[in-house]
Amino acid sequence: MIGSTGRNSGKTFLASELVRRFNGTPVTVLKITGIESRDGPCPRGGQGCGACTIAGDFCLDEEISGDGTKDTSLLLAAGASRVFWLRCLRSALDRGFAAFLERSGRTGPIICESNSLREVVKPAFFIMICNSGGKNVKPSAQKVAGKSDFTLQSPISEESIEELLKALSKTGFNFTKKL
Repeated sequence: MIGSTGRNSGKTFLASELVRRFNGTPVTVLKITGIESRDGPCPRGGQGCGACTIAGDFCLDEEISGDGTKDTSLLLAAGASRVFWLRCLRSALDRGFAAFLERSGRTGPIICESNSLREVVKPAFFIMICNSGGKNVKPSAQKVAGKSDFTLQSPISEESIEELLKALSKTGFNFTKKL
């Protein structure tokens, strides 16, 4: 699981790099956009992008195009076998994640971009990317920052990715051969 203290920190870049390093092992990626309430402010800070437009408590979409025009398509282009975007009321994260697990088939590793889901599940490894210099830290990051297993500074360098891979290998992850 990859979280961050702010937007545009490199979560998708890091997820894409991790997908590439699985060397052909099928990897599923889940990107989560948490929504406080249907009538609340947009969590992405914009108007009309569609992130908050959900009919129920959550909406789960699967990316089918690897054209590189959206974060989800970049992840597919990086080699993920399947990529999903879960837009979800924070109060329904458990149900949204359960729907993802059922629909995805739960095969192989899952890489997830989310702060909020860390309050619901305990992943094998939680990476926090810091890009705010301690200012304007997202509330969702404040809640889970103490639960991270590894912290990276943005912008993410090749050296920091190598340090992360070493830390992951100590937990049993192996990126040099199929799992």
